[in-house]
Amino acid sequence: MNFLPLTPPGQAPLRVMTIAGSDSGGGAGIQADLRTFALLGVHGCVSVAAVTVQNSVGVKAFHEVPVDVVAGQIRAVAEDIGIQAAKTGMLASSEIIGAVADTWRDLYAEGLAPPLVVDPVCASMHGDPLLHPSALDAMRNELFPLATLVTPNLDEVLLITGIEVVDATTQRDAAKALHALGPKWALVKGGHLRSSSHSPDLLFDGTDFHEFDAERIDTPHDHGAGDTLAAATASALAHGYSVPDAVAFGKRWITECLRAAYPLGHGHGPVSALFRLAT
Repeated sequence: MNFLPLTPPGQAPLRVMTIAGSDSGGGAGIQADLRTFALLGVHGCVSVAAVTVQNSVGVKAFHEVPVDVVAGQIRAVAEDIGIQAAKTGMLASSEIIGAVADTWRDLYAEGLAPPLVVDPVCASMHGDPLLHPSALDAMRNELFPLATLVTPNLDEVLLITGIEVVDATTQRDAAKALHALGPKWALVKGGHLRSSSHSPDLLFDGTDFHEFDAERIDTPHDHGAGDTLAAATASALAHGYSVPDAVAFGKRWITECLRAAYPLGHGHGPVSALFRLAT
């Protein structure tokens, strides 16, 4: 695949921020985002929103970072270093979501807010909750209207819209419902759509649909797939890609990361961006 261009040594690369949770097992969250950023040649910045107690088997507990610290991390980086794109992951609570949204609105008013990819993380792949139920309304009402792109998986689509995606028709219904919540673009990922032998993703901007298909990689090791897709898409947006082109790039990236996934611990191993080191 065609990778994003690397910055010559000694020159500052583009900067992309992840606003998300830390995964102690290193498979998902901020750790997965930073791996993708580094291997795509962008400088990763972080706002840690939560710290999880997690391994390959599941999430044992999580601790929320104080809201002023979450907001302060974003502002400190934006005002000094500058960011060309950002993505969110686990935000844990309505208070944190509200703080991120308030900060983003302020940065937008100051001309400092870049494209924002919202990956609405609600639960881990094991089904462990990563978002307090009361926070769903904050996600819908406060954060989605600020998003350039939202990237839920099918379980998250059901929680957010109430639509169970089982085929192409309900996937389109879900994309319309997500877009009605305010993002510029809505992506309904089809990796969990077991009625298809492939992995069909659907992108919608309120007028046109864009379809992205890829082979389904047969692996149990897909921890961090959603984070990695969103991080790659945000990296492409930082390079000035259009949203459809950035999603297409992210789709190709995560397909290769799934192909390179490896076992880890006693549960689900992570997708692997490390494949680029061999190219």
